[in-house]
Amino acid sequence: MSTTDENRVRVGVLSLHNSKETKAILNAVEDLGHAPEWLRAENTAISIEDGDVAIEPEVDIVANRLLLSNTEEPAEGLGLATTFNRLRPMLNQPGAVLTAIHKFATAVTLADWNIAVPDALLALSNDGLNRNRDRFGDVGVYKTAIGTHGGGTWKVDLTEPVNPKVGNRQAFLQKLIELDDERHSDLRVYVVGEHIVGAMRRYAPEGDWRTNVALGGAVEDMTDELPEEASETALYAAEVLGLDYAGVDLVKGKDGWYVLEVNPTAGFKGLYQATGSSPAPYIAKMAIERAGGTVDDERVRELSATLDDSTPSCAPRVAPYDSEDQPLIGYIEEVVVSGTSGSTGALAKSDTGATRTSIDTSLAAEIGAGPIKSMTRVKSGSVKSGKARPVVDLVIGIGGRQHTVTASVEDRSHMDYPLLLGRDILEHYRVDVRRRADGDYSDDDEEALEE
Repeated sequence: MSTTDENRVRVGVLSLHNSKETKAILNAVEDLGHAPEWLRAENTAISIEDGDVAIEPEVDIVANRLLLSNTEEPAEGLGLATTFNRLRPMLNQPGAVLTAIHKFATAVTLADWNIAVPDALLALSNDGLNRNRDRFGDVGVYKTAIGTHGGGTWKVDLTEPVNPKVGNRQAFLQKLIELDDERHSDLRVYVVGEHIVGAMRRYAPEGDWRTNVALGGAVEDMTDELPEEASETALYAAEVLGLDYAGVDLVKGKDGWYVLEVNPTAGFKGLYQATGSSPAPYIAKMAIERAGGTVDDERVRELSATLDDSTPSCAPRVAPYDSEDQPLIGYIEEVVVSGTSGSTGALAKSDTGATRTSIDTSLAAEIGAGPIKSMTRVKSGSVKSGKARPVVDLVIGIGGRQHTVTASVEDRSHMDYPLLLGRDILEHYRVDVRRRADGDYSDDDEEALEE
């Protein structure tokens, strides 16, 4: 089916990041005979002149793919999406996305519509959270209300108190749904409109209980074996939240299926790996048809067999990267480090030679970093084979910025600083080796070189 210029729909994908999913949707729009526009920093503007509002580049509809759950200021992104939504039809409208990225708001909304979710508790005070934590048993799930890719999610020992916040993000307790399987798993169901594009079972990687593909979880196709109850629950959850497309995560408990989370910007890679089907053409089809255009359904099915994440023809020219745009960090920096039971200030040393951030065992115990996720082998000094060290999730605050990282735990009592910042954090900064929060401007450093 050919599409004339006058019948072509201009589909804008609002995405400030360079993701495979965004590229795949844009390529699908073009392959379906319509006009894609990548709305990003290099080419996008909205102007008001004499009461008239204009968008550049001009589009007929917007697909919202802003990643908000791992940004420092999600309200900025929501405001941008709301601006576009005032002017053009939008898939995954800002209000729906706001509810979905806040995991507790999601749970409250679904429970209010009689969709089963695990028992949970959010309290704004330390006393309020810990006074009632015993109803979750000795082990529970502890989550930041906003987080992604498994970051900000811990399985915790509830015989010890927990903190109502991790860094500057609200946290809550959730009942751990016990599974009979030896290896923890859940279902990810990808919904587009009223249809299920595909479903996969996700298995936690060895040494972990979280099933996120970004953390190394394995996947298995479940599209043709998806239980009817799980299918209906996933579709209903997306509808209740008002999302046009989403990845719905479910787990089966003794009383049936529970919705764990609903992700409005779920990745395509794991689903495509498991099922051989990409959601991108179905999202493109929805956008085109909602704006009044037409597509060939058979062509949509053909395109779904490939995850085309090549650079789209509509990609704006990206200006050369300017490192001056990155904030400065000192060689020795004062930071705030947070775990499940508290936060504290500490001095940290910046080491661009270290791949991973590391934390002293005593400091890790003080803030409740953990539980231990796995072991990693870290080279140190003359030990070529490296030392095995446990790794844990923690949040490090630097000058108002929050970073959730997986840090190695080691005895640093013989060193000057309890924290070492690796490239997992330093990639976001320029390091000024002359700047030291401890006031010591000596070039000498007695600590051993760590990698």
